Amino acid sequence: MGGFECSTHRDKGGSRLDLIESTRHDEFAEKDYARLMELGLRGCRDGVRWHLIEPEPYRYDFASLTNQIIAAKSTGIQVTWDYFHYGYPNDLDIFSPEFIERFVALSRALTEYLIAELPGPLVVCPVNEISFFSWAAGHAGTFYPAARRRGTELKRQLVRAGIASSSAIKSIAPDARIMFTDPAIHVVSRDQSPAKRRAAEMYRLAQFEGFDMLLGRCEEELGGGPDVMDVIGLNYYFHNQWHHTNRRKLPLGHPLYRPLSEILDEYQQRYAKPLVLAETGIEDDERPEWFRYICEQARKALSLDVRLEGICLYPICNHPGWADDRHCHNGLWDYSDNHGHREIYQPLANEIRSQLPSFEFTTAQHA
Repeated sequence: MGGFECSTHRDKGGSRLDLIESTRHDEFAEKDYARLMELGLRGCRDGVRWHLIEPEPYRYDFASLTNQIIAAKSTGIQVTWDYFHYGYPNDLDIFSPEFIERFVALSRALTEYLIAELPGPLVVCPVNEISFFSWAAGHAGTFYPAARRRGTELKRQLVRAGIASSSAIKSIAPDARIMFTDPAIHVVSRDQSPAKRRAAEMYRLAQFEGFDMLLGRCEEELGGGPDVMDVIGLNYYFHNQWHHTNRRKLPLGHPLYRPLSEILDEYQQRYAKPLVLAETGIEDDERPEWFRYICEQARKALSLDVRLEGICLYPICNHPGWADDRHCHNGLWDYSDNHGHREIYQPLANEIRSQLPSFEFTTAQHA
């Protein structure tokens, strides 16, 4: 799969980002999808923009989604739709009960629209990265509303919203597949004292908290249960392993670096649900090597009977940096010109072509 960067959050000062617009994917969705299909990637992740779809409370305008719908129809690509990829309307307080009410209403309206417009099964990620967004917007203060020490509160709020959204989607489209995503991480301690090792392990185990809440394994009052999601989506990048005390990144090849296949196997053993690597990538010249590692580890996981259903290269197109607007060279294709042409990063394209024959996924298996 290829994933289109679709973040629409506001920064801590309240300024809106819209990566679908800044990458011009909203203009050239059909050419973007066609490029994926030509390469042999028959699935993608893409996003809807809540702040544009709901210009006033409970009034919906799907014009911002039109080009993506036309593109999906014309190419036949299987899209996994992100309903909430960090962004929401300016008038909403994300901590309020109204946030959940409005999100559920949006989920119903979107689901009705998508199943009316597109054939085949609907695949949805209601809320992307509950744990990360809760940390960024509710604890660290780097995303709007730039709250501090309210991360746990925000996580519970997003879990409630996600559960209610999943229920609303399934009430309209019972055969829809639901995927929630969160980062898969590994955390170690350089200090081998029992207390430091316990602290690192507790931090590592926190990666499961959002999924456990959604699936009703803890805090049952939130309403979770095993039917809330069909697929576990794991977002895994080069910086997802670190030392606990100083957050220094563990590089690939470090003695303490945990193989991705082991991480995937742990998720499989814990949840017994299909998995998708819902985001993975790296910047600059390391892109082919990183993708090769991901594919090698995916094959190893499959040999361990892990039910891995897909790998999503994310983002598939370069984009401006969230914080500094820099040109991030982390995709397969670059910025678009005025005709929709994007220069390809050929070393990564070559690596993708060499890896594809070893995977036998059908379109229906893409999550």
